[in-house]
Amino acid sequence: MSEEEIRQLTDFQINEITEHCIYSRLAALQKNSHNRQVLSELAKEELTHFYTLKKYTGKTPAPQLWKVNRYVWIARLFGLTFGIKLMEKGEGTAQKVYRQWKNEDIQKMATEEEVHEAKLISLIDEEGLNYMSSVVLGLNDALVEFTGALAGYTFALQHPHLVALTGGITGIAAALSMAASEYLSTRAEKENKNAFKASIYTGIAYIITVIVLIAPFVFMKNVYWALGVCLTGALVIIAVFNYYYSIVRSESFKKRFGEMALISLGIAAISFGIGYALRLFTGIEL
Repeated sequence: MSEEEIRQLTDFQINEITEHCIYSRLAALQKNSHNRQVLSELAKEELTHFYTLKKYTGKTPAPQLWKVNRYVWIARLFGLTFGIKLMEKGEGTAQKVYRQWKNEDIQKMATEEEVHEAKLISLIDEEGLNYMSSVVLGLNDALVEFTGALAGYTFALQHPHLVALTGGITGIAAALSMAASEYLSTRAEKENKNAFKASIYTGIAYIITVIVLIAPFVFMKNVYWALGVCLTGALVIIAVFNYYYSIVRSESFKKRFGEMALISLGIAAISFGIGYALRLFTGIEL
């Protein structure tokens, strides 16, 4: 075996032992026994791969501790499934490289990585993901309705503090209404979800979005600049949420982001035009 091949297999070893440490650390942090078992199985598989590669390299390289700490903290801050899937996405190229080797052991490792890990990760039980649809409802409704409302208020009222006050009242009322609707909807559908928790997730997602969108009108004097910052904030929320969603649900980020951004900004443009038309039609000047 050439020096270059040994170097590449050693890099594989480092990756395997690093992931072993990540899964082991995460398993130790889990209160849920099911999740702890899933993560322990993943850790065991990575360690087996590490020793399989050792037969060819004769080396025992140390894990990349900075990467271990990075993904453990990501999982703790943003959720277990997000942290693991983000890590697996980043390491996806390694599996492609494994496939280039004709060695039977490495081919077997590649298959196990692709099949076993995907299967185990899908079995992870995380409460927050069970209520993802409620968060989506709160965010989507706030972004589509509220950006449109603020755009309409901007031209109709033409004063940032008035827009913020009107928008705040509208937003809080809408958040409470959406939370109540989600509660009733979840109860009526008899899903395997707690109706109260579903309503809380929806309401919190809506209120956070409202706060981000009206903040520019509170702190800025020019109402049109405030609207521009507001719409930029809406795009940032859409981008951040859809990136998170695309990772945990293994879906296309670009498609979801483009669709949601187009709808939100399109409604805002229409509402801005309606505000302008109503102001001209009524002749009201503030």
